[in-house]
Formats: sequence, C-alpha cells, structure tokens
Amino acid sequence: MANPYFTKQTFDFLSALAANNRREWFEEHKQDYEATVRLPALNFISDMADALAMISPHFQAMPKKVGGSLMRVQRDIRFGKDKRPYKTNIGIQFRHEIGKDVHAPGYYIHIEPHDCFVGVGVWRPDASALGKIRDALIENSDAWLVARDDKSFNQQFSLAGDTLSNPPRGYAKDHPLMHDLKRKDFIALTPLSDAAVRSKNFYPTVVERFIEATPYMRFLCKALDLRF
Repeated sequence: MANPYFTKQTFDFLSALAANNRREWFEEHKQDYEATVRLPALNFISDMADALAMISPHFQAMPKKVGGSLMRVQRDIRFGKDKRPYKTNIGIQFRHEIGKDVHAPGYYIHIEPHDCFVGVGVWRPDASALGKIRDALIENSDAWLVARDDKSFNQQFSLAGDTLSNPPRGYAKDHPLMHDLKRKDFIALTPLSDAAVRSKNFYPTVVERFIEATPYMRFLCKALDLRF
C-alpha cells in the first residue's frame, strides 16, 4: 500500500464532529465524512478480507456502506439520555459468519482521537451464550488458561469489560476461576496510538494483532459451538 488509509484529515473530521455534533453541521460536511472516514474505512475493510480469511475463514470482511463491517455513524438515541445524533469514532467489526449484530464473536477496530484500539472477543453476549462460555471455562479450565495466558496474546492484549459484583448463580463461589466467571464481557483490548493508525503500517499491525488473538478467539468459538 502506497498511502495510509486514515490521515490527519480523518482525525480532524472526528474532532470537529465531536465539537459540532448536530445534524445540520454533519449534512454541511457530509462530503468530508465520505472522503476522510467512510471511503478509507471501506477500502481498509476490503483489503482485510484476504488476511482475515487466512486467520479464520469464518469471520467476514464486508465493505458495505450499510449493514457490513463498518458500523453506522448514527447513534441510537431512542432510549438513552444522550441525544447526540452521531458517533465520534470509526467502528469496524469483522463478525463471525453466524453473527447478526455487535454481540457476535468478532474482531474490532476503534478509531477515535486519543482513543484508538483493537478489540477481540464477545461483547455483551446474551444469557445463553454467556452460560456456554462460563460452562466451557469450568469444563475446559486448562484450555481456557492456555488461551487466556498465551504469551503473544498477553504481550499485547488485556481482558476488559464489565463484571458482576457477586458470583453468578449456579456456580461454586469458591471456584478458582471465579474472577473470569464473573465477566459479563469476554473481550480483550490493545491500544493503538493515533500515529499508528495514520501510519502505512496500520494494516500489517492490525493483522498481527488479530493473529496474536487466535488462541483466545478459538476458545470462545469452540465454547459457543462455532467453527473457527
């Protein structure tokens, strides 16, 4: 690749959107959004398809303006108090082929000024999926520890997300893996600098991070009876 996907102009647009989060402003600057955010994001998604297929053929890179790997810029403001109409980040999720929404197993890229990162795993799984993962931790504890504590994975990623205050029902309170059993999210994150996102090395860096997460993602897929 001759040029970076994302540039200073990308970050300038996101910062300006954060300061002017109104429909009128966005409509006036929609061409800037298309040129500095959506087009480079779709190009990146398209280029990731081959690398993702080598990591796991069951995760999809879909370079579509709507309904693909690029998450929509519009926020869902129906139920929350925050009525700002637009997200001020670029969200890209490469979901498992069975996935219909952001709760499916996936690889994730978050691009926001001063808060960029790569994420992997399962965010906010439903009760059935969460139960399967917790049961897999108990039934295959050794395999979980191997995946969780993999050296390459741990050098880059940290487990993140929300946890329960108390042990989940139906599980022994003194189980040695209780810290993990209390997780509501099974995600792991690794930060990226803004400069890294703007670099020509952004693509190979992301591919490398995804590869390093293979043991973790393989365990979660197996726990959910999904192909990896």
